[in-house]
Amino acid sequence: MLELQREREFTDKSAGRHSRVAGVRTVAMVGTYPPTACGLATFTQNLSNAIALSDSDWRVVVVRVLDAPETETHGEVFAHWVARDPSSMRRAVAAVSSADVVVLQHEYGLFGGRDGREVLDFVDALTSPLIVVLHSVLSRPSHHQRTILEHLLRVASSVVVQSEHARRRLLSIYGASPTQVAVIAHGASANLSGERPVVDHPRILTWGLLGPGKGIEHAIEALARLSGRVPAPTYVVAGATHPKVRAAEGERYRHTLQCQCAQLGVASRVIFDDGYRDWDSLRALVRSADVVLLPYDSTEQESSGVLVEALASGKPVVATRFPHAVELLSGGAGIIVDQGDVAAMSAALERILYEPAVAAAMGECARREATALLWPNIGGAYRALFSRVVADRHRG
Repeated sequence: MLELQREREFTDKSAGRHSRVAGVRTVAMVGTYPPTACGLATFTQNLSNAIALSDSDWRVVVVRVLDAPETETHGEVFAHWVARDPSSMRRAVAAVSSADVVVLQHEYGLFGGRDGREVLDFVDALTSPLIVVLHSVLSRPSHHQRTILEHLLRVASSVVVQSEHARRRLLSIYGASPTQVAVIAHGASANLSGERPVVDHPRILTWGLLGPGKGIEHAIEALARLSGRVPAPTYVVAGATHPKVRAAEGERYRHTLQCQCAQLGVASRVIFDDGYRDWDSLRALVRSADVVLLPYDSTEQESSGVLVEALASGKPVVATRFPHAVELLSGGAGIIVDQGDVAAMSAALERILYEPAVAAAMGECARREATALLWPNIGGAYRALFSRVVADRHRG
C-alpha cells in the first residue's frame, strides 16, 4: 500500500504542479538501491544524492529494481519494479510518467528475462526522455545482448559511459552516434582525513562483494611470495559473498580461498572480513590500507567503484589490465599487471609496500586524479546533461 501511495503521490504532484514549483524539475532514477547489497545500488544512491543537492533545481525519485518483493523504507523510492512481474513494471512506468527525465542504470543481469530482456518493455512504455547509464559495454556480446543494447541506443535520448574506452567501444562495435554518447566518470567521495587505525605491518586491501571472477586466489598466491619480507604484509578481503553467488553455491568460493591460505601457510595473514560495514566504517578500513589490490579476472570491466574510491582515498593501486584501471592509472597512481600474473602482482605489491618513495608518489598521483571524480563534480555533469536533453526535447 505504501508503494502505491507513493506512486499516486508522485504522479499527482508532477502531473499537476510539483515539478514546476520554483523551477524544480524531476529526474526518475531506475536501478537497484540500498539496502540491496551491490555496487550498482550504492552508485544509484550516491548519484541521486549528488544530483539533488540543496541548491539543485533537480528533484530525484527512485524506481527500485528488485528480484523479489520487499517492504520499502526509503522515502525517495516511489515504486518497485520486480523481475518477472509485469504488473509491477506497469506501476513503475506510471510512477515516472511525468518525470522530466528518466535515468536507467543498465547491466545485463539487473532485469528479468534472458540477458535482462524485460528492460526493453519498460523503456518502450516511457514517454519522458530517457538517459541510459551503461555499466558494461561488452567487446564480444552474444547476438541477444547486442540486440538489447542496440534497442536501448535507438530509444535513448543520451547514453552515458564512464570511460573513454567504453565510448570508443560503443561507437566502433555498436554504431552509436558520437553526439548521443556522453562520458561522465564514476563518482567517489573524498577520504583523505579522519582517523587511521594503527597497524604494525603493511596492509593490502581488496573490498566488494565476493565471488568467482574477483581473482582473489591470485592475490593470495602473490601475498605468499612476500612471506620472507619483514614485516610480512597482511591481506584484508572485505565483503560478504554476493547474494546471487550465495544463493547458487553458498560459501563454496570463500571456503576454497580459506583452504588455499592454509595450504600456502598464510592463513594467519589473510583476513576475511565478511561482516556488515556502514559507510564510515568502510572508509576507515580503506584509510588503514597501504595499497588497494584489484586482482579481477575480467578484461571487460569498464567501471569500478572500488578503483575510484581507492583514488579518492589517496591510495596506491595494483590492478589487473581491465579498461577502467588502464585509463585511470595511466597517470601514475598505480601499477597494472596482466590477469592471473601472480609474479607481476607480487612484484608490484613489493615495490609499493617496501619502497616508501614509490608509495608516496603514487598516493600523490591518486589524489590529483581523484579531484575530477568527486561526487559534487559528477552530479553537476549529470545535471548539465539533463538540461541539454530537456532543451533538445522542447526544441524537437
